[in-house]
Amino acid sequence: MRAAWKVFCLAAIVLAAAIGLARLLVPDVVPVGYAEEPQASWAILTAFALRAIALTAAWVAIITLSVLVGSKLHQMVFRADSARNDRTVTR
Repeated sequence: MRAAWKVFCLAAIVLAAAIGLARLLVPDVVPVGYAEEPQASWAILTAFALRAIALTAAWVAIITLSVLVGSKLHQMVFRADSARNDRTVTR
């Protein structure tokens, strides 16, 4: 469980860093090639790369959090089930 929390925290940090860098480096650039006004290719590529990193980190954080919640629910259900079985055996 401790490793999963580390992965979740690392993904959240990477997500925040990617979003922060995108706002700092390319604030008004859309990561697609067309816009009303011409944009520099380095800005489009940077925005695209930072958006890809942010989306990947977000998915890793969501999946890790889902696994953590699922394992916690699994533990709770099986603890309740084993406690119920222990009570029926001892009676």
